[in-house]
Amino acid sequence: MRNKYTIAIHGGAGTILRENMSAQQEKQYKAALKKSLISGTKILNEGGSALDAVEQSVVVLEDCDLFNAGKGAVFTSKGKHEMEASIMCGQTLNAGAVGNIRNIKNPVRLCRKILEDDSIVFLAGKDAHDFASSHAIEKEEDDYFYSVMRYNQWKAARNTDDMKLDHSDDKKFGTVGAVALDIDGNLAAATSTGGLTNKQFGRLGDSAVIGSGLYANNKTCAISCTGYGEFFLRGVVAHDISCLMEYKGLSLQEASDIVINQKMTALGGEGGIIGVDAEGNASLTFNSEGMYRGVATPDKIEINIYR
Repeated sequence: MRNKYTIAIHGGAGTILRENMSAQQEKQYKAALKKSLISGTKILNEGGSALDAVEQSVVVLEDCDLFNAGKGAVFTSKGKHEMEASIMCGQTLNAGAVGNIRNIKNPVRLCRKILEDDSIVFLAGKDAHDFASSHAIEKEEDDYFYSVMRYNQWKAARNTDDMKLDHSDDKKFGTVGAVALDIDGNLAAATSTGGLTNKQFGRLGDSAVIGSGLYANNKTCAISCTGYGEFFLRGVVAHDISCLMEYKGLSLQEASDIVINQKMTALGGEGGIIGVDAEGNASLTFNSEGMYRGVATPDKIEINIYR
């Protein structure tokens, strides 16, 4: 056992510019990120598991309407909220994921229940809801997920065929995620999102796809992604970083730079990742103007927004 732990979180990446954000807005975002980090750090500091820590950190962000996950989820083309999420344990490689779910207060909680069932990994739609009901996962009515800001975003896009990242205008809010290494040397990752504003045809992004939007393996690293999901799906980004570490011997930062700043850029993809390796080194790498992010160890806590 060791006395070292590391946890990192993100709240989305995109065109996040200091000049477009008021001092009050910046204060709100940083407070929310800090609350999430502290909730995960408390678990790790008390000897708890990385899996518990990332779940709890993501729950805090899902409960905050500043971010496009849980309570702050964006509207689909039909005026509904459809969410997706995933969680993975680096020690066992067990994972749980959900897609196209509605009215689940904390999608990451549902993912954790799926992870604990060895017979399944990924559930979607009605069957995911049935599983949630059988495991007493907390649900909320549509009104819980409604916000004026999200509604106005959708209203501006609903008569078009456009699907928009919710941080593609002056309102920069996004997918949330957490990665951690606990004092026993185990890694874990979790990701949650409300998808794209005005999304159509049951579109799914990368957040629920193990290997694309999230991956954790004690041999290498834990990764959570944020950005335009289609590019992360095509690049199998989270697993690609792990593979570069495992098979090529690269460090977490070297692998992250190659995948995000070279391969993703070549594809035209925008976004970033947070990662922690088996030694507790963290990488918060993005090719966009900014990323809501934070990292904590027993010695420090650091929160940033801009490049």
